[in-house]
Amino acid sequence: MIKVAPSLLAANYLNLGTEIQRMHEAGADWLHFDVMDGAFVPNITFGPGILKAAAGMKTIPCDVHLMIEHPEKYIERFAEAGAHVITVHAEAAVHLHRVLHQIRDCGCLAGVALNPATSPECLRYVLGDFDLALVMTVNPGFGGQKLIPAAIEKIAEIDRMLKNAGVQAEIEVDGGVNESIAPVLVEKGASVLVAGSALYGAKDAAAFIRNIKSLG
Repeated sequence: MIKVAPSLLAANYLNLGTEIQRMHEAGADWLHFDVMDGAFVPNITFGPGILKAAAGMKTIPCDVHLMIEHPEKYIERFAEAGAHVITVHAEAAVHLHRVLHQIRDCGCLAGVALNPATSPECLRYVLGDFDLALVMTVNPGFGGQKLIPAAIEKIAEIDRMLKNAGVQAEIEVDGGVNESIAPVLVEKGASVLVAGSALYGAKDAAAFIRNIKSLG
């Protein structure tokens, strides 16, 4: 089944509660939190406080994407705030294996994110230690960017790697996702699509989500 995860980065910040409820009613599966620190990426966004408020609405499971340096220092705080999934970047986690097990020990699903220029080979040595591989199809830091076509084939590479190893894990795609490109991403092996400006700007969010889910 294809999951759709609206990115809170594209929401109306003055009405976050309403926006979260709107995505819940439209049929979203996860709520995607892009957490940025101004160091690993050139932007600053949400912290555990916003996540705790959103999780307290008990609507959509929270998918937390940590685009931060030293993610191991903040895993417990985001888990306690209500995260369902916590994803760290392979480029930022010096001891990736340890951090993934730290996430699982906190009761969350563990994810690994790869920037567009990062090879999926780094996943080979942690196969079985993560529940989700997040393929960035834009350079992280800002919403509303155009998808980088060269990153698409990475989805298929990871899908083959997982199948050859007999490992079950979601493949999530984040960056420039819209209804036009979604069929290609799903065909390559994506099972979770993060949608930002295209979804929040759609005339009918429920139809947008239904159309993407129908691909799987």
